[in-house]
Amino acid sequence: MSTAASSSTPLPVRTPGTRAARGRHRRPERHEIAADAPALLVAVPAEATPAAQQIADELLSLIRGEQPGINARVGYLTSTGDESATLATQLAESVAAGLPAPVVVPLLSGPHEGLQAALAELQLGLETELKVTDALGPHPLLAEALHVRLSEAGLARADRARLFAINTSADGIVLGSVGGAEALRLAEVTGVLLAARLAVPVVAAALDEPGAVAAAAAHLRETGCAQPALAPYLFGPEADPELVKTEASEAECQASEPLGAYPTVARLVLGLYLGALGLEQEPEQG
Repeated sequence: MSTAASSSTPLPVRTPGTRAARGRHRRPERHEIAADAPALLVAVPAEATPAAQQIADELLSLIRGEQPGINARVGYLTSTGDESATLATQLAESVAAGLPAPVVVPLLSGPHEGLQAALAELQLGLETELKVTDALGPHPLLAEALHVRLSEAGLARADRARLFAINTSADGIVLGSVGGAEALRLAEVTGVLLAARLAVPVVAAALDEPGAVAAAAAHLRETGCAQPALAPYLFGPEADPELVKTEASEAECQASEPLGAYPTVARLVLGLYLGALGLEQEPEQG
């Protein structure tokens, strides 16, 4: 299994455009994708539950809006109903049809040990090398999405122009991640970006490690924060929905919603896919 694109270099070189097309709010130019190009397969590290499918369907709709005509699909680790929705079936169908293996983009903010193991096992059954991109984070656009979710929960305020904080009702943030030690380390990078936006301290903690969120919130309080809040560094499907509520309750914190199908998430997924094809995309700055 190879890494075909890297989120550590997520902002490609600008390409010249016409004077009319220049400006902060212009849409990036769309690339022409060859008809025989590999499909985009968004890998969801979860079971194909209705909640996970709703998020994935919304994300696919956003991706197709950014790149009309793209062959984009979703594959889940498991499914108790429609087995055609699983990663294994999606990959097997591509091979059986004589198509190139899809470019797999994990719907994750960082590495995930479970998904990596599953993809490595699936690779053993393929004759061609599976192209798997890095996860979507760390990235400034994810820090923007976290900021927006916090503001939607009333835990941060933002101006309309640049989404930078005017003031916050939370004076410290616990950034909750899942997926293992490496995912936590990379979450700290996004935490630095989020702290710069909010001008409050941000501490990363593993949501799936009992007591870690509560310990991080206690640390923030010891350093002078009166009202820390929990920001789930998740898209949604990769963790039990009750996990965030439970950890927030134990830490005595309010919490924002997971990132979900935020528009810039679709642009990051598309950018990794285009990068795997040797194309470049210029995403909006966060």
